[in-house]
Amino acid sequence: MRLLERSTRSLRLTDTGADILQQAQRGAELNEAVESIVSNTLSDVSGTLRLSAPPNISDTLVVPLVRGFQAAYPKVRITVFVTPRMVDPITDGVDLALRVGELADSSLVARRLLHYRHLLVASPDYLAQAGSPHHPRDLLNHRIVAFSAGTPERQWLFTPADEASAAFTLSVTPHLAMNDYSGVAAALLTGGIGDLPPIVRTDLLRDGRLVEVMPGWRFPMQDLSLVHLSNRQVSRPVRLFKAFAVGMAAALFPELAA
Repeated sequence: MRLLERSTRSLRLTDTGADILQQAQRGAELNEAVESIVSNTLSDVSGTLRLSAPPNISDTLVVPLVRGFQAAYPKVRITVFVTPRMVDPITDGVDLALRVGELADSSLVARRLLHYRHLLVASPDYLAQAGSPHHPRDLLNHRIVAFSAGTPERQWLFTPADEASAAFTLSVTPHLAMNDYSGVAAALLTGGIGDLPPIVRTDLLRDGRLVEVMPGWRFPMQDLSLVHLSNRQVSRPVRLFKAFAVGMAAALFPELAA
């Protein structure tokens, strides 16, 4: 199979070649993380690691990461600071932070762990009663349950999966707004349509208690990254935890791996 296309002036990857390169790079990173963990497991690694994380992912991501790391490095003590705000590593005394979205602070170094989009979901019972929307504008006729940090109105940007139509921005005033995705998930079980990150309450989609709505229209992609200060004096627990988190996140959410 041809992986490269060569001309007299240039050399470029074919689509298949680009896909293989991406998978090879990911495999190399995972292999490096595993080798680092294995080679250091029996060494005397100790200290305290201070980690911050956004709410709602403690059970699905944070606890598996922390407990798995401590199984390999039992002398490392870890303190987790769960907060919805964007922490300052210096002011808050944090070594590493799990952060959603683009990195605006140029003084931080980021390592992307997961790449995903929110899903528009509802319970099967609600859809059987209220009907399924087919276009974003149809959501105006439904009960909306949404995450909100205090503003009464939400704006959702939808992109068609087939790219045959233009993107569509919908402004909605939710019937129920809450600054907690776990609460949004619980409310959706009782009726309504709303968005959830695929790393929150993963059991609900897996068990069919919530289903994806309007899959032909999608929310934008976003990143979950592990960030730290860009100084060169990175402690060994921080360096090892970064390598471990890359492999563990890929193992927990292989379809979302960065």
